[in-house]
Amino acid sequence: MRVISDELGDDVRLPDAGPAAVVSLVPSLTESIEATVPGVLVGATDYCVHPSELITTRVGGSKYPKVDKVIALRPQLVVANVEENRAEDVRQLRAAGIPVWVSAAPATVPAALTTLRGLCADVFGVPAPDWLTGAEREWQRVEPVRVTAIIPVWRKPWVVLGSNTFAGDVLRRIGVGNAYSNSDERYPRPALTELRAVLADGRANGLVLPDEPYLFTDNDGPEAFPSVRYVLVSGRHLTWWGLPCAQQEPFWLMPARHLRNDFRPPPRLGAKEVDYATAEAQLPMYNPGGWLRPRSDPVVRALH
Repeated sequence: MRVISDELGDDVRLPDAGPAAVVSLVPSLTESIEATVPGVLVGATDYCVHPSELITTRVGGSKYPKVDKVIALRPQLVVANVEENRAEDVRQLRAAGIPVWVSAAPATVPAALTTLRGLCADVFGVPAPDWLTGAEREWQRVEPVRVTAIIPVWRKPWVVLGSNTFAGDVLRRIGVGNAYSNSDERYPRPALTELRAVLADGRANGLVLPDEPYLFTDNDGPEAFPSVRYVLVSGRHLTWWGLPCAQQEPFWLMPARHLRNDFRPPPRLGAKEVDYATAEAQLPMYNPGGWLRPRSDPVVRALH
């Protein structure tokens, strides 16, 4: 056995050869684990919907997993996250003798990729995969800000991206500033009147509306901000900091080029699954040169 520290500084005892039976309580890390060490997952949450072909025991939600079910699987490791999972569940698992590795909440893309590299090397004892080294290379550059947006993640009440969030850093790196980046909170809850004022006085000139955790659509979200330009994006590619940020052709980076308040954005293909072939066939006018890469910053062009 060997002992490592998780990202909160707690000791985690692991087999010398790395854990061969793992339960993931973090949807954004589940597909990264399966892609890197296929076959080790013996359990995952109901919200671990990627990869779609993953067959494993489901153990409930991320916030309220069925701890007894996790314990019954006798995993050699449970993967958790300080923001995604509850401390009391982690304590209960550890009290039952189950090792739990807890990751921090990364505030930047580089921090997330560092966590993933540590997960590979320290936890599983495997080299960094090509998808990870490619992502590290791809996301080094930071584009100048060309548009400043409000990025809601919920409504009723309205909740927006504030300071020190992974999603905010993703957008910043492709040239989209965040109107609430200097907030004292990571997820402030401004009133609708305040959001409209921020747009009216020029502190922001557009909206970025993800499809999760709240499912914003053409008819749910933009209507609260008449005449404001907006773009619908994939929440998974914006907020999941595992394998999605390493994809070279993320669907959320190819919205329509010029959005007006009376322009209907590209057809939606579903919040959870995207048929890339169908998307490419349906949207050639928005992407004539092939799939857009992060450097092409089409979100910026959509709002500019």
